[in-house]
Amino acid sequence: MNNDKGIAVSKWQENSRPIYWSFLFSLLLSPFFIKAQAPDIQHVIVIGVDGMSPDGIQKALTPTIDSILKVAAYSFKCQAVLPTSSSPNWASMIMGAGPDKHGVTSNSWQPHKQTIELECEGTKRNGKPSGMWPTIFGELRKQKPDATIACFNDWLAFNRLFEKGVVNRQRDAILLQAAAHKGYKGITRMASNYFKRKKPDFMFVHLDNVDHAGHHDGHGTQAYYDAISVADQMISKIVQAVKESGVADKTVILITADHGGIGHGHGGDSPEEVNVPWILTGPSVVNGELQVVVNTYDTAATVAYLLGIKAPDCWEGKAIIEAIAH
Repeated sequence: MNNDKGIAVSKWQENSRPIYWSFLFSLLLSPFFIKAQAPDIQHVIVIGVDGMSPDGIQKALTPTIDSILKVAAYSFKCQAVLPTSSSPNWASMIMGAGPDKHGVTSNSWQPHKQTIELECEGTKRNGKPSGMWPTIFGELRKQKPDATIACFNDWLAFNRLFEKGVVNRQRDAILLQAAAHKGYKGITRMASNYFKRKKPDFMFVHLDNVDHAGHHDGHGTQAYYDAISVADQMISKIVQAVKESGVADKTVILITADHGGIGHGHGGDSPEEVNVPWILTGPSVVNGELQVVVNTYDTAATVAYLLGIKAPDCWEGKAIIEAIAH
């Protein structure tokens, strides 16, 4: 493995990578990323890879992400929130605000144990108050009642972060696979099959294997980079499912993460922990590195913008419109 590859935009040009990888995945992905002149975006998929750092993408074997980067709007300096732990950052990503607003400050948070007074509140599917900050899941359900919404999560605690009853399909990782830290297999299969069958308006896919490698083996180790390569393979399967669905020309995919890491952990404010990838691709998306500040809580507002719904006034995130061709 070459650890001196430089910035990601030149990564696919590296001579140490076999040429057939670049050719094969360019051939596989190119029909999906043809830009429409007047795009009609009807589907958004967010793929969240727990613990995946920009360094990991730069140094791991990631032919799918490499091919996507050629036609994506991206930032490798998307800012996670503090603490750089999973719950605060997944919550911020889907809630459009930071922990000081939504109150999810640690992995021990539970909806019925909200400790701060909320400025605004989401609603359950039945319209009753959720007791938690509004999420992109709940807002899409409220503003488009007939929308098809799905969440497939490798981390079993993820689904407590959004309003009850607002998704059409939610599936946890298969327990035996999760116990072996291979829950990503079933999650990817279920998400891919569901997208082909139901073509949801919004689908969130959470993969957990990279975070496990960071804790178990250490960030920046070969095992950590290998785990990112596995995640890249899962992303390829989801992209292929979108192609086979027949709605690729109306689908945008966002690949991102909740935090990076240093040593065997995360939670601090070092660049290795705070900087995460934010990679948007699909019809109407511009190509190249974004020159604006991107925060993880901008994700919810961007998804809302793409799907044509209004972001709640209490969200502090902004839609990254610089990523969209107008």
